[in-house]
Amino acid sequence: MILPGKHLPVGRSLIGVGGEILAQLGQPREVSELWERFRAARVVREEDEPIPFDWFVLALTFLYAVRAVHMADGVIVTGDPGL
Repeated sequence: MILPGKHLPVGRSLIGVGGEILAQLGQPREVSELWERFRAARVVREEDEPIPFDWFVLALTFLYAVRAVHMADGVIVTGDPGL
């Protein structure tokens, strides 16, 4: 689930989805804007199957848990606020 494996491709693992989310965070974004950019990027790469919103939120929660992202003024920002 977190890492890709024999029956779980990178594009469906939380690490893979989290990486795609981080790629869309060049600047702070609201969750809805980040979701739309994430979906649009996956459509462009036709080899990836669609990811449901709940899996997107789970990957975003994982990124928050490992302090790769945080919330600031209602937007998602990369990095740890304590550093």
